[in-house]
Amino acid sequence: MAGKGNRRAWFASPVGRVASWITAGIWVIMLVLAAPFAADMGSVQSDKQTDRLPAAAESTRLHELAERIPGDESDQVLVVYHRDGGLTEADMTVAHRHRDALAVHYGQTMPPVRSDDRSTAMFAVQRVAEHEDEKATSAFVEHVRQVTTDRPSGLTTQVTGPSALSADIDAVFEGIDVTLMLVTTAVVALLLIITYRSPFLWLVPLLSVGAAAFLSMAAVYLLASAADITVSTQSFSIMVVLVFGAGTDYALLLVARYREELRRDAEPREAMRAALRGVGPAILASGGTVALGLLCLLAAAMNDISGIGLIGAVGIACTLATMLTLFPVLLVSLRRKVFWPRVPVFGEPVPTNSRMARLAARLTARPVRTAGVTAVVLGALTLGTLGLSTSLGQADQFVSKPESVSGFETLATAFPDQGGRPLRVAVPSQHAAATEAAIRALPGISDVRPDRAGNGWTLLDATPKAAPDSQRETDTVAALRAETHRVGGPDALVGGDGAERVDTENATAADMRLVIPLVLVVVLLVLMVLLRAVTASVVTVAAVVLSFGAALGIGSVLFDTVFTFGGSEPSLALMCFVFLVAVGVDYAIFLVARISDDAPTLGTTVATRRALTATAGVIASAGVVLAATFAVLAAMPFVPIVQIGVVVAIGVLLQTLIVQPALMAPLVVALRKVIWWPGRRQTRTIAPEPVSTVDAGR
Repeated sequence: MAGKGNRRAWFASPVGRVASWITAGIWVIMLVLAAPFAADMGSVQSDKQTDRLPAAAESTRLHELAERIPGDESDQVLVVYHRDGGLTEADMTVAHRHRDALAVHYGQTMPPVRSDDRSTAMFAVQRVAEHEDEKATSAFVEHVRQVTTDRPSGLTTQVTGPSALSADIDAVFEGIDVTLMLVTTAVVALLLIITYRSPFLWLVPLLSVGAAAFLSMAAVYLLASAADITVSTQSFSIMVVLVFGAGTDYALLLVARYREELRRDAEPREAMRAALRGVGPAILASGGTVALGLLCLLAAAMNDISGIGLIGAVGIACTLATMLTLFPVLLVSLRRKVFWPRVPVFGEPVPTNSRMARLAARLTARPVRTAGVTAVVLGALTLGTLGLSTSLGQADQFVSKPESVSGFETLATAFPDQGGRPLRVAVPSQHAAATEAAIRALPGISDVRPDRAGNGWTLLDATPKAAPDSQRETDTVAALRAETHRVGGPDALVGGDGAERVDTENATAADMRLVIPLVLVVVLLVLMVLLRAVTASVVTVAAVVLSFGAALGIGSVLFDTVFTFGGSEPSLALMCFVFLVAVGVDYAIFLVARISDDAPTLGTTVATRRALTATAGVIASAGVVLAATFAVLAAMPFVPIVQIGVVVAIGVLLQTLIVQPALMAPLVVALRKVIWWPGRRQTRTIAPEPVSTVDAGR
């Protein structure tokens, strides 16, 4: 026991009388140094599809090759005119006038082309540029839209095309980082005020978590600047909610234990030292498990998925450092008065939680039945995944449909054989003519034109007949690649938006087959080390996986019936699996580790009831906080982010409110000695003593 106490002693070292000043000074220096890097976080973010894809993907290789071919890049938009019942001559006059006005700035283009049903017309506008420039592209699209706003009543004008879609994506993400930070901060502040019911206490964890987020942003900026790491808006959003949610969870656990120790010790500093020795190892173990689970994503081929793993792990590491050093120092410096008006008094008896004790006894009285019913219900909820569609197209990724997407839909209806997104082909120049002729003969291609040539390569632009994100487009990409490789040689490449979608789906499917087993193995091994019990580790992982399936099933039904999304992101299941398994195990560690500590002397049944009584309140509070922070993502304008937020929030609530008390605890009691195999636990049962409340708010 002395060795165990010595191992835990270092957790209390930051709050020593001298150490507190040193800790505070170090944090001030770190935050000052981190400020310029955190402020420049946006400069390393990128939401380009080609940045997400693996370097080995064919569409990625084409993009890199195109940058080495001399010549100007171009932005192209399509201006679409539509009137129900058919365009009038006055409408066509307006279209010609707009075309002439734009030609002054961007050169002559083909005259407006009218659809067979006479309801729609369109013409293309192209801007030549020396290199890709997102701001210049957005300005170009905005200018075209301004020029075409002058139109008669009843005439709809839409600016669409790849460049317009890119500009709309940029507009969606503009300012989203600040909005997310503000909303997350407000949600966490509200929950802390409700939990603590104190005018002062809520500020301490909020400031500490804010410092952790600030430090995380600086660390990610430095990593992204020094290494080839993809930082997308999605990964940044997830890091923010993860830091705020996990940091607040750790604060709830530490404050609950600190409040308890203040009733036992007259000196707040000593009470905090005891609290850190008590819950510090559990916080470190749970945070470490989450970080290791996230690091498994580094094995993914998709750059944005592997980036989320590293970024999330960095966020958790910064959060652990903050909540185990800065947070306790701030609490101790404010002494007992920070708890006003509910100040814990030295010598006051620790309150018992008779209501939770009765619930714990009821849940474990018939453990097999309780666990069985819970497992059946969760299993039934997983059936919702049968309707999960992973066909979320680029046009369906917006919560509110932008003009570029509406324009694509209008084109697909009016010009069924010309509504596709352009595909780009790169072939050795000696095969360019033959390849162009072969592509032109493909039934799924409506047009093919040379773009530019140089350095032994020629670029061709092929327009598919299929609508964007359709199965026909997928089939067209496959046929185009097969024909291009046959005629242009094995080095020929096919890219473009449709090809990037196909490459994304293929790479994500491969990542799921690799990362999911890897996460299970890593988490299982970590649990075996922490719990020193194979059976308990396996049961914990199985319960967490079952709750993941239930959360994904509920989410799938909600996406279809409530949100009416057009599908789900291909990586949704993988991302949610990693988060929910890592976080679910996080909560299980607090419960099972507490049972494991008491089981040798109390017996498994009594130890389980006592652990459930002591931890259920704070685990539930922590779960609500983390779920609420992830639920903030549901307010974002980008569907993939919304879906991750919804599923993870549901999964966390299932984990903390149902799985831990109604599945894990009964299973531990039902399996008794077997749960600790291959270790041994004494099973001497003694009468239970009153159990202290670890409810975060009391």
